[in-house]
Amino acid sequence: MSNHYHVVLFVDSDQANGWSNMDVVLRWHQLFKGNVLSQRFVREEPLSEAEQNRLTILIDEWRSRLSDISWFMRVLNEAIAREANAEDGCSGRFWEGRFKSQALLDEAALLSCMAYVDLNPVRAAIADTPEASDHTSIKQRIEHSNTTRTPNSIKAQTPLLLPFTGNPRQDSPTGIPMLLSDYLALVDETG
Repeated sequence: MSNHYHVVLFVDSDQANGWSNMDVVLRWHQLFKGNVLSQRFVREEPLSEAEQNRLTILIDEWRSRLSDISWFMRVLNEAIAREANAEDGCSGRFWEGRFKSQALLDEAALLSCMAYVDLNPVRAAIADTPEASDHTSIKQRIEHSNTTRTPNSIKAQTPLLLPFTGNPRQDSPTGIPMLLSDYLALVDETG
C-alpha cells in the first residue's frame, strides 16, 4: 500500500532451534556483518576457549533474534526508513508508530487474514485484480502456478512463500493446510 504494508508471518521456532551454530552465524551475516569472532568462526580459524564461550553467547542471542517478530520488523522498518530518508533528504523515523501484530490461532483466522491482505490493493483501487496487484503474495502465487500443470504440488509452488500443503494429515509437511487452487478460488470468490 502507499502508506503501510501487511505481512503474514510464520515463525518456526523448532526449525530455528535446530540450526547449527554455523547456520545461525551465516544467517546473521546475511543481515549484518557480525563481528571479528563470528567472521573468524566462518573462516574456521581456531578460537580460544574464552572466544568460543563469548561466541556461543552471541550465537544464542542471534538465534533468538532471527526467530523474533519484533527484530524482523525492526530490521525491515529500518531499511525502509533509510531508503525513504535518502530519497527525501531527511532523517528520523519513517513510520508513525510501532507495528501492530495479531496472532492467527486457527486455520480460519489464517486464511481470512491472508485473503484480506491479498485483496487489500483491489479494495483500495490500486489494482483491478489480485493478479495485477504489485508486491503481493497472491500475484506471485498466481504467476508461479500459471507456469505449471500441477499448481497444488508443493514442489510446483513458489519457494519464496510458505506452501499450501493440502488437507492436514499426520505426516503433513510444514505449510498452509489447504490446496493452493482452493485458496485462489477463495480469494477470487471473496474479491
